[in-house]
Amino acid sequence: MSLGQIIREYREKKRMTLDEVSRRTGYSKPYLSTIETGRVKNPPADELLVKLETILEFNPGGLTHIAHLEKLPADVREAYETSQAEVSQWRALVHQIVNESKSPDELAAKYRELVGESQPNAESVHIAGKLVPVINAVMAGYPVEFDDKGYPPGGADDYVRCPDLHDSNSFAVRVVGDSMEPKYYEGDIIIFSPAAEVSNGDDCFVRMTDPHETTFKQVFFEDEGRIRLQPRNNNYAPLTLPREKINGLWRAVIRYERLND
Repeated sequence: MSLGQIIREYREKKRMTLDEVSRRTGYSKPYLSTIETGRVKNPPADELLVKLETILEFNPGGLTHIAHLEKLPADVREAYETSQAEVSQWRALVHQIVNESKSPDELAAKYRELVGESQPNAESVHIAGKLVPVINAVMAGYPVEFDDKGYPPGGADDYVRCPDLHDSNSFAVRVVGDSMEPKYYEGDIIIFSPAAEVSNGDDCFVRMTDPHETTFKQVFFEDEGRIRLQPRNNNYAPLTLPREKINGLWRAVIRYERLND
């Protein structure tokens, strides 16, 4: 939840109008509205945030802390939030050691879980969520030329935050076309994980060679090393290619869809 959304939520819980908040803070109603709707370019001044903390009965320093976080570059903020989540896990373990009657074996298992010994990918550790780059649009129809805009790995103009995703090479694309309907629709954001194993029938981002094209299809591994790229929409025909014509298959792991109002 953004800073503006938090402020609005607390104001509405207090049943206060923007006019009242404006009067008590000394800042204009239009400016306060831009903060709540996220249209303001820069986070508000600390002076205003301190006043809002008092008026809305927010924890002292809480709004200023959130505003300062929003000023951080995306990669720095991701590292900070991840470390904070890990610290919370360690605090919970210490609390169990001090206050709960846990057996040594139970505590040892919890420790291994936290440091990733029992699960090498540390997937059991809940983190704030990885920022995944949205690099392009992928055609859920006919293959189209792929262009990642020259971004380095992990770089993009836009990002989505994905809780419980730990693949540092994951990436996202926006769906174009209707060949994967009714499961996926145009405008959906799909996150793909190069670390995820691809199995028969998985929905995948597919990169082809000669020409250099990509598409989003359900994949089936057939005899003689051929791969069938199957649209979910029956109005589109499948495409079967020899394995050497495909130099990348990345499985879809998360979908963000736009809900109708």
